[in-house]
Amino acid sequence: MGDDLLPDEPDLELLHTRDYQVRSYRKGDHVLLRGAVRDRKPAGMYLADDPEPLQIHHMVVELEVAFPSMEIVDAAVVFETHPHEQCPTITDHYTKLIGLSIARGFTHKVRELFGGPRGCTHTTALLQAMGPVAVQSVWSMRASTATASGAVTLPRPRSPEERKNMLAFNLNTCHVWAEDGEQMAAVNRGDEPEMPLWIRDRAERLGIDLEQMAERWRG
Repeated sequence: MGDDLLPDEPDLELLHTRDYQVRSYRKGDHVLLRGAVRDRKPAGMYLADDPEPLQIHHMVVELEVAFPSMEIVDAAVVFETHPHEQCPTITDHYTKLIGLSIARGFTHKVRELFGGPRGCTHTTALLQAMGPVAVQSVWSMRASTATASGAVTLPRPRSPEERKNMLAFNLNTCHVWAEDGEQMAAVNRGDEPEMPLWIRDRAERLGIDLEQMAERWRG
């Protein structure tokens, strides 16, 4: 699988490319999130003899997030490429992220604090892309902890209330996890959460027993 998520369109003139990249790392008992947004114009669009794409924006955000509270404890923004001398003067404003939950109500709070003239539109868009990565990292932190501790394949059963607490970060994040949807109805009945398709497909490809895989996932 290549790095490009979109196919080339050789019969069409390319006008603009925007890339987002977000990575999360374990840093002790914290999650370190790094994100970047980059805008480029095709070679020769602005300068006829320029053989390379022209980078016009490149903003980088680093957030340190406590786990499991998912509260932001540190934040830094760097402008690598920007169009105006005044652009970087807004970077310190993003320290207002410190103390916020990156899981619950994050997108709304980002718009409130940094929308429009209160921030940089590209940085704010990047932050909105980073929020879901933080939520995904909750599951990765749990998997990392289980792997490091050599957790057994058949963990102790979890109570319905424990399962609901584990899945709280997913509530109302999309149509699948709507509070009145089928998934939450199953959770509220005390059912085990559905194993994701990507785990099931990979387990089948590797010849791993699906029931044991399901038990490990549920643990």
